[in-house]
Amino acid sequence: MLDREGFRPNVGIILLNQRNQVFWGKRIRTHSWQFPQGGIDRGETPEQAMYRELHEEVGLHPEHVRVVARTRDWLRYEVPDRYIRRDARGHYKGQKQIWYLLQLVGQDWDLNLRATNHPEFDAWRWNDYWVPLDAVVEFKRGVYEMALIELARFLPRTEYRNRFLRGGLRQRDAAQEPAHDGRTGASFDLPPGATFDPGPQSSQQVLNGDDPDYAPL
Repeated sequence: MLDREGFRPNVGIILLNQRNQVFWGKRIRTHSWQFPQGGIDRGETPEQAMYRELHEEVGLHPEHVRVVARTRDWLRYEVPDRYIRRDARGHYKGQKQIWYLLQLVGQDWDLNLRATNHPEFDAWRWNDYWVPLDAVVEFKRGVYEMALIELARFLPRTEYRNRFLRGGLRQRDAAQEPAHDGRTGASFDLPPGATFDPGPQSSQQVLNGDDPDYAPL
């Protein structure tokens, strides 16, 4: 199914874990890495195609993920002639894609690269959000960069928050010596006039994203 300009409708998927790392898949029997993606079938919406591809390529179901955002418009790339079947040359030009940013709410072991008889990947890993584009086939790099830049503002935000108690003598005492966290053995300096309160939620939990602020779609 091609549009009038010769582009096939397609979806791309950027899948996050709780640390804002992304699923990075190695294409089967190649040395290139990419995000999950696939064509939109006739009669499908982009979202329906996204969920179908999500299952076919990485074995996940809708209950395993949360939709964080999607690109506003189609992002296009042209495919060089040497990658196009001879019978498609002259009318097939490339892909136009809607990209989805998802967050995994299931577990790593829910992923399954062999969910179908036609696997797309033979290995995968969690990678930093800004993936190495030199590992991507050259003609897709521009679209990857555009998708990552557009969706980056929707990444869950984590903030570091120390818990402080203020009051009387404890403030003056705390200013004279570093605080000590008995759970980790770490010592660190506090801001002037603050004291350390080892509350039930550690700062590391917050840094790891237990209290994210998600931007809406």
